[in-house]
Amino acid sequence: MKIEDSIAVVTGANRGLGKAFVNSLLEAGAAKVYACARDPLQIAGGDRIVPIRLDITSAEQVNAAARGCSDADLLFNNAGILRDCSVLGDGAEDALRAELEVNVFGTLRMLRAFAPVLARRSRSAIANILSVTSLMTYPFNATYAASKHAALALTDGARVQLRAQNTLVLAVFAGYIDTDMAASVTGAKTPALQVAERTLTGIKNGSNQVFGDERAAAAWKATRTDPTEIQATMQRYWDASLSAGNNVPT
Repeated sequence: MKIEDSIAVVTGANRGLGKAFVNSLLEAGAAKVYACARDPLQIAGGDRIVPIRLDITSAEQVNAAARGCSDADLLFNNAGILRDCSVLGDGAEDALRAELEVNVFGTLRMLRAFAPVLARRSRSAIANILSVTSLMTYPFNATYAASKHAALALTDGARVQLRAQNTLVLAVFAGYIDTDMAASVTGAKTPALQVAERTLTGIKNGSNQVFGDERAAAAWKATRTDPTEIQATMQRYWDASLSAGNNVPT
């Protein structure tokens, strides 16, 4: 599918990866980008940028967005939250509920609302922004991983169901992206623009999976070749974090 002359919807478009998607789409020649955020005033409109008020936890706003963006042929489900909570951490239930509401139920609302919109186009695509944590569970943010595992299941299910209407569904995996969400990470982080550009390439190539960085590609391979070692690695990582007096990723 071509990006040139396409009409795209991007959630969480006011900053970070969402903003990188908007810029990459415009650079690639998209005709129009509906840039969605809870506060559209944070988005500068332009000749090809249309700010849209959208909180994906609101069914009313999601349905309104689908009606207002009825000419779209690309959907980027980028909006998400992270609470950095372990299974036994304080507030784990609240963290998981919040992450599920945005990362899973919000994505589900978008898929259901926009599938009929995309069906009107001869070809269309949906990119669901996931994480390496949808492939493996880091103990310090296990509730987030649970939500991303569930989001991956939605992605895989939608891919099969929407093939008949020529809607491509991509799972986009990435490690730490250089955005506000990973502000506490002190190690190497992937530029948001790289993830956005690789995703657009994946759409053009008709790919089911996109690896935004080498960490994601390695995680995909490891889960399919040596899952036992992944578990052992996570245990070593957790133990080392505790020894250092914290459980914050580096």
